Amino acid sequence: MFQDTHAVVTGASSGIGREIALSLARNGVKRIVVHYHGNRDGASETAKQCSASGAQPIVLRCDLADAESIQQFASNCFAELGEVQTWVNNAGADVLTGEAATMTFAEKIKQLIEVDVLGTIHLARMAAQAMIRQRVEIPSSMTFIGWDQASQGMEGDAGQMFGPVKAAVAAFAKSLAQTAAPQVRVNLVAPGWIRTSWGESTDAYWDRRAKEQSLMHRWGSAADVAQAVLFAADPNNSFLTGQEIQVNGGWNRRFAKP
Repeated sequence: MFQDTHAVVTGASSGIGREIALSLARNGVKRIVVHYHGNRDGASETAKQCSASGAQPIVLRCDLADAESIQQFASNCFAELGEVQTWVNNAGADVLTGEAATMTFAEKIKQLIEVDVLGTIHLARMAAQAMIRQRVEIPSSMTFIGWDQASQGMEGDAGQMFGPVKAAVAAFAKSLAQTAAPQVRVNLVAPGWIRTSWGESTDAYWDRRAKEQSLMHRWGSAADVAQAVLFAADPNNSFLTGQEIQVNGGWNRRFAKP
């Protein structure tokens, strides 16, 4: 599927990003940039597992809240890989777990805007411009990670933070698709309730809600999201661009909130 190609996955030190990187490695990617910000040990573990699957990992750090760091990271990616066939914008600020969970709403949304919106846009524009110049026979791909409720809205602080942030990412991705075609295909994968580190530690209410709001009656997994990313990035899907793929097990419209 991705035999002898090159890839970049941001936010690949754990969770969904790690699973995307490993899935690409298992499906033939030859060289892959494993990006991290603070979790160097996690990135090293991702790299180790990519190596076991036959890929050659390159671990690079970047702070998506810092313009100079972004510029250097983009330059390093293309210096190391030459041509990039698959780019996945997965990195995002974690404001739900760890010390960040204690921040105020204003502090959390500021960090999300700086990293998930401004940093992602800045990096994606530079990467897309370089990928357009590659002039490869088969279009390269860039995939963004959104949120299935961004366009619908959800109650509470989480909805008011992630809704506008991920809606902005979706709008940018669809606009970039208009600019980058036909050299680069740009798509958005929008997960629903995915059992990441927050899902592992949440209470009974959220566990029940996540399961009942899916027609499949279960949490999604990082592997479910990775499979959708691979579908969007697959060179054989060369007619797929400007699309949003929701990974939520089907939205259960019969779910009644208490």
